[in-house]
Amino acid sequence: MYVILLGPPGVGKGTQGVLLADHLGWDRVVTGDLLRAARAQGTALGQQAEHYMDRGELVPDTVMIDMVRDKLSSMPAELGAVFDGFPRTDAQASALTMMLGTLGRKIAHVVVLQATDEVLVRRISGRRSCPKCGSVYNVFQNLPEVEDTCDKDGSALTHRADDQPETVPHRLEVYRKLTEPLIAYYDASPVPIHHVDGEGSLDEIQNNVRAALGLAQG
Repeated sequence: MYVILLGPPGVGKGTQGVLLADHLGWDRVVTGDLLRAARAQGTALGQQAEHYMDRGELVPDTVMIDMVRDKLSSMPAELGAVFDGFPRTDAQASALTMMLGTLGRKIAHVVVLQATDEVLVRRISGRRSCPKCGSVYNVFQNLPEVEDTCDKDGSALTHRADDQPETVPHRLEVYRKLTEPLIAYYDASPVPIHHVDGEGSLDEIQNNVRAALGLAQG
């Protein structure tokens, strides 16, 4: 089963995707992880992406689509996956449908996590990230075992510039302009789309996601 998680920044896609994938033994297709890995390995796609990232520009759809295609081609057909951060645009969604079709696979469900702007601002401003492995924590909801330290590799956590409270309104505006149309795209497709309350405790939200997918709840 392939599941796409959609929703605004700060709604918890990453955290819920990890919980769902770990519970089911699935893989995760996360664009941030793919970019970091390709850049670290110095692949041709990584070098292309680096050219844009170093200038603070968005990595083009063509590069991201090729990265996702490489990831999917390396995954066993029977292995489920959660998509987080991809697709972000209609063009990426259309490309994903086509590339999965060539592999004899398809998206089974789309889950849209929702929360109020007030909750999103609070979550984003409380977010702390590991610069090495990309793990994300939150001072309000998902604390690391040791304060300001990544559980996985011991790196000092950082508060990214784009997670500052004053940047959040712009990020939400960009999301609504570029990514929200994806909801309409999948609404018009045969893929089941589920709108899930993204507020509450991590376990409550995870149970809501599993219920939407028809899975046993924890």
